[in-house]
Amino acid sequence: MSFFKKLKESISTKTESVTKQFRDGLEKTRKGLVEKVSDLVIRRKKIDEEFYEELEEILIGADVGVNTVMDLMDELRAEVKKRRIEDAADLQPVLSEKLMGLLKGDNNNELRMNPDGITVILFVGVNGVGKTTTIGKLAHRFKQEGKKVLLAAGDTFRAGAIEQLEVWGDRVGVEVIKQQSGSDPAAVMFDAVQAAKQRQADVLLCDTAGRLQNKSNLMEELNKIFRVIQREIPSAPHEVLMVLDATTGQNALSQAKLFGEKSGVTGLVLTKLDGTAKGGIVVAIRQELNLPVKLVGLGEKVEDLQTFDSEQFVHALFAGLIKEEENTEESV
Repeated sequence: MSFFKKLKESISTKTESVTKQFRDGLEKTRKGLVEKVSDLVIRRKKIDEEFYEELEEILIGADVGVNTVMDLMDELRAEVKKRRIEDAADLQPVLSEKLMGLLKGDNNNELRMNPDGITVILFVGVNGVGKTTTIGKLAHRFKQEGKKVLLAAGDTFRAGAIEQLEVWGDRVGVEVIKQQSGSDPAAVMFDAVQAAKQRQADVLLCDTAGRLQNKSNLMEELNKIFRVIQREIPSAPHEVLMVLDATTGQNALSQAKLFGEKSGVTGLVLTKLDGTAKGGIVVAIRQELNLPVKLVGLGEKVEDLQTFDSEQFVHALFAGLIKEEENTEESV
């Protein structure tokens, strides 16, 4: 059975609305990556050195990452030899299969939840990446699942950060634990954990400061937050999610490297994937950081934050080719 056929069968067991969200959210990347590859295949038909060079350029242009692209090209060359592929069109399923392999990894994409007691999830990341929006959307999701959720406004330094979180709290009907602007974030976290215990909350989502100018201070701040939370709930935080803006491409990758090494990050959230043609950054980040991408933002709506799924991602990119393959088979 062909790779595309297997992928389609696997997707058919998943929710149609989620499949549509991935498809719509990755439309720009599909145009920037897969349609360019298809165009290359039509133009060049034959697999030669020039074909590989152009393919390399397309993948780097989609922000798949230079190191990852070099490895991928080596693997493709090996497959072409091994399977004796001559027609460029036959390389597309191989490419999609390889991309899925790179995205999958060994990590689990599901959020780690506390089996007994409050689940504490900490959010880190620079300002402007969509951290507060992600927290609001995730609060909505947990609430839809019937969980009692609290939010902690720990980004006390950025003007408007507390108010922004409150707007989301009102919108999704979730209480926000806060102090005034400029107060000690660790003190806010202490209050939030106490409130979560008193109100018997299931989930506590914590916003933290996103200033990176003074990194040592920021890391000290985070360590203090960790200590305060762990004193009250020893197994917490259950996730430390770093939020990255996919539209910044390679910049998001260097941010993750800088920040991720020191702050105990357990997973990544990639926002604004719908706003970029460089969705290949998911592959680059996955490869270079060896951290699971846990959630992806695929649009503006509150339900557009989805658990990352490598099959849905690749299916969304190659949906047009899968349809073509089906049509060809039907007409035979």
